[in-house]
Amino acid sequence: MAEASSPSCIALIPARSGSKRVPHKNIAPLMGHPLIAYTIAAAKQSGIFGRVIVSTDSHDYAKVARHYGAETPFMRPPEYSGDKSPDIDWIQHALRWFADKGEAYDAFALLRPTSPCRLPSTIQRAWDQFTRQTGVDSLRAVEPCAQHPGKMWVVRGERMHPLMPMQPEEITPYHSTQYPGLPRVYAQNASLEIAWSRVALEAGTIAGEVLTPFLTSGSEGLDVNSPRDWRLLEMMVEDGEAELPKIEQSAWQGA
Repeated sequence: MAEASSPSCIALIPARSGSKRVPHKNIAPLMGHPLIAYTIAAAKQSGIFGRVIVSTDSHDYAKVARHYGAETPFMRPPEYSGDKSPDIDWIQHALRWFADKGEAYDAFALLRPTSPCRLPSTIQRAWDQFTRQTGVDSLRAVEPCAQHPGKMWVVRGERMHPLMPMQPEEITPYHSTQYPGLPRVYAQNASLEIAWSRVALEAGTIAGEVLTPFLTSGSEGLDVNSPRDWRLLEMMVEDGEAELPKIEQSAWQGA
């Protein structure tokens, strides 16, 4: 567990039902367990959180979450459970639910089930970095981008324009620059986000205005959102190229 003097933090795991690309992906089987089980295991084994909460609108998902050790003290309201519902809505709902019961948390971590290779050590490393920072609102996981935005275009009718216009001091536009000459750019991944609760409750945003980057390595930032992602991750785990958190519970058999 975190030291008594450490800020308090709650893990919030979103598990909305109704996913379309992979039906019921949050509880779809991956290497013997439902996908969400790996995120719950990593959160609990990290020892960082006062509570590990799954926010879901599905009683079936809630049963799976409880089997693997998470808490489901409330059901997510339908108005916060649509496929276009912003994250800030259900996060504020969860934080206020506890605050109303006299249990306020200094910070929260958003842990998405679609990033199952996030290990307990990943969370510990991110929390250590976040709490050592001063003046930041949040931390967000990033990795070097695979396709550089300097080579991307915005198409408008019969014309296209560079997504990253060249800077005044530059002679060669990015789209004609060799990759080694391009500025290093990072893409966010779904591994984790951590923020002070005041950012969500007072500013109405997850990120705030001052962010610190958390650089994931190896398979920590892998995201599964399609059947192809699923097959690729299973092959990587079997080949030892990716690692999943260890799960202590027996496999969910349904109920």
